[in-house]
Amino acid sequence: MTHMLSHDDVYKIGTLTRTHGVRGEVAFHFTDDVWDRVEADYLFLELDGLLVPFFLEEWRFRSDTTALVKFEDIDDIHAAETIVGADVFFPKELTPTDADADLTWRHFTGFEVFMQPRQGGAAPELLGTVVDVYDQTANVLLDVATTDGRSILVPAHEDFILSADHRNRTLLAAIPPDLLNLNT
Repeated sequence: MTHMLSHDDVYKIGTLTRTHGVRGEVAFHFTDDVWDRVEADYLFLELDGLLVPFFLEEWRFRSDTTALVKFEDIDDIHAAETIVGADVFFPKELTPTDADADLTWRHFTGFEVFMQPRQGGAAPELLGTVVDVYDQTANVLLDVATTDGRSILVPAHEDFILSADHRNRTLLAAIPPDLLNLNT
């Protein structure tokens, strides 16, 4: 029996934004370069609600958030136009979990942030999702879109980020209330 791939098996790493040239290349705006770090053979594109594997032929980076990608069997601009706009997903099973893996803070974009419960508290509570990473400063900041619609900046520091679950794409955090209210 084959296992039907579901959205629980993958996570979104970007979107194909436009065609590039006439050879079938597309511009890939990504939030996580995991596919390059593990040298993945394929990525999943969501087409008509289905996750379809596309094999990577070649790619080259244009910036730290954009790459030009050539998929197998997408050989001209007309074929490329059929996949522009597709969201791109990466299989969780290929995600590096080794603590020594060459991860950048950008890897955590899309992770859900849970607050460690206070003494005697119940389960960790969802704070929000990392929507961006500011790593141009001395202190790296995670931009977290909270469940109540706010945006807070959390220092990416071991005092605040206690652990990371790469497979489930979650972070466990202990953020002082003063810091949580700082950005409101």
